[in-house]
Amino acid sequence: MVKPRMQPKNPEEKREKVNKYQNNSKQNGQPQQRVQISQMTTNRGEAMRAGRRNFETADKAVDRWNVFEKHHEHAVSSVLPVANNRLRVTFLGGLEGIGEKNMMVLEYGDDAIIVDAGFDLSVDLPGVNYAIPATTYLETIKHKIRAYAITHGHMDHIAALPYVYEQYPAPIFCASHFCSEMVEKQFMSINEERGTDLQPERIVLNMDDHERYVLTPNFTIEFLRITHSIPDCSTLVIDTPIGRVVNTGDFRLDPEPLDHHPSDVTRLKQIGEENKTLLLMTDSTNARYAGRTPTEHTLQQSFHDIFAQARGRIFVAIFSTNMNRVQMIINSAVAAGRKVAFDGRGMMQVSEIAVRTGNLKIPKGSVVAMREVPNVKDDQVVVVCTGGQGEPNAALQRMSIGEHKHIKLKAEDTVVVSSSPIPGNEVRYQQIGNDLAEIGVHLYRQVTHDLDGCGPLHVSGHANQDELKEMVEMVKPKYLLPIHGGMLDRKYGGMAGIDAGLSKDNILLPKNGSMVEFDSNGAVYDAGEAPAGAVLVDQTGAVVPGLVAKDRLLMSEEGMVVVMLTIDKKSGRLLTSPDIITRGFIYIRDNAELMDGLRAELKRAASQRFTRVDLDRFKQELKDHISHYLYEHTRRSPVLIPVVNVIGGNGQGTVRPKPQFDSGR
Repeated sequence: MVKPRMQPKNPEEKREKVNKYQNNSKQNGQPQQRVQISQMTTNRGEAMRAGRRNFETADKAVDRWNVFEKHHEHAVSSVLPVANNRLRVTFLGGLEGIGEKNMMVLEYGDDAIIVDAGFDLSVDLPGVNYAIPATTYLETIKHKIRAYAITHGHMDHIAALPYVYEQYPAPIFCASHFCSEMVEKQFMSINEERGTDLQPERIVLNMDDHERYVLTPNFTIEFLRITHSIPDCSTLVIDTPIGRVVNTGDFRLDPEPLDHHPSDVTRLKQIGEENKTLLLMTDSTNARYAGRTPTEHTLQQSFHDIFAQARGRIFVAIFSTNMNRVQMIINSAVAAGRKVAFDGRGMMQVSEIAVRTGNLKIPKGSVVAMREVPNVKDDQVVVVCTGGQGEPNAALQRMSIGEHKHIKLKAEDTVVVSSSPIPGNEVRYQQIGNDLAEIGVHLYRQVTHDLDGCGPLHVSGHANQDELKEMVEMVKPKYLLPIHGGMLDRKYGGMAGIDAGLSKDNILLPKNGSMVEFDSNGAVYDAGEAPAGAVLVDQTGAVVPGLVAKDRLLMSEEGMVVVMLTIDKKSGRLLTSPDIITRGFIYIRDNAELMDGLRAELKRAASQRFTRVDLDRFKQELKDHISHYLYEHTRRSPVLIPVVNVIGGNGQGTVRPKPQFDSGR
């Protein structure tokens, strides 16, 4: 975050201090300047402290994401092997926030299962696209890994799979063909980005027939149907020698979903009656909300009403994987005599998968290509696009500022935002609303649907308190461990368990990296802590080290100054005028006097110190002196990179084969 700069108390004194240059006689036929160096009024220690504060601020901003570095690997050696006849559950993600990189490992004996492997899209650092879980711990148990079990196809549950699978291959189990194809799509995307050729074995179990799969004598898995905001979600049931583990996945208990596939409450109750559930892990995303999440099908009439009265083009912004919502839009479009166009690669890919797997039904002739939209009459087209949650660079955001390839919005258009902003995107969500209002479109949003004159436009895909309580009552676990949320959300998730009759002592609230063990008596053991954290990934799929992210953040806030000196080895005299390059700091042409003063300081420092200290000491002193000078005149502490090129002899010798560089960090 950019901090306000202190201004000098006396502006006249400041101007007098900066304006201290005068012309001097010519030397070698060229006009020269001599700088009258005035005594700096800022203490050098103050300048150094300001620079350190900037580094500390950048460190804290990056550390907020718990970035994992390779030098942390020594921590693995302190992790003890899982004890005999104990079940260990290790959390490598999913316990720090909503939409975080979900991933956990279950171990018993010589077997291990990995449940989900997603990424975190909320990371807000320069040049970082997303974060995936650190997997250093898996290196110690790679001989045990028997399978991956995936609860559903959202990116925070599957997007890290290619990275993890590449190092630790094993079959990937899914509850549906839709989920399996979403996994395949992610592998294809990463293969394309990184030039890999990963072809995992994918196995689909029939969750409606309660198909069970014996992975090893220690692990048997079963998926059962649960409702969420993406097709064919599942709750994962894992039977172990000491008890049953149930992971709800993301869920809500919708009794009347549009696709007519409600949650399998019959099987959930049966699991409870069998009285084998040792541990229930529940989605906590909406745990802070009372009551129940409304059923999805109640939104259909809202779309019918809006489409019936709209006279121009209609644009509906939704989350790209919500195929139930897409089905509603298609239903209303067909009823209103309109064609549907899908905008965005992700939207198209998921829709194609849903059509192939029977999760989306599109009447023949009702879809047109996005490029054909300008050729369709305004009152005969509906565009389904992304951007309803305030995502930067999504289709709706580009439309709102006039940068979309095919669409230019106009006042006669109708825009429906069928979602709520995700945490952290509220400002961007509001800005999109402002931009759309300036265009003058007919705007309908869930957050203001009462004022906009329409019915509800969005329901969450996650369970509220009453549904969380009902889940506990059905499954009857000995222990409850809320997942998929930060500590506050998970504490509220624990409240649902207490309301359902569980003891507070049986509510577990570990953190990422926690290792929890159970024995045949159900006792809970603190098994230490596994290395855990975020591995940052850029848009090419390459890993971004935390130190690089910190430097990028620091340069984005304070800018960068590169100073290049060519010095005679014997005399310490500068052979050329210092070259100074700035980026993101100041504009040199508007600050000529400041730059001339800096060059004079560099000349003086070189002549006085170069021959008296070794090269490394000289570079450090040079950096400190530049920091002091720039802070004195600008109250800023940019990243400094001194480059010192030492020439042998009297200036006519050869350049050293390896000039000395300093990274400034």
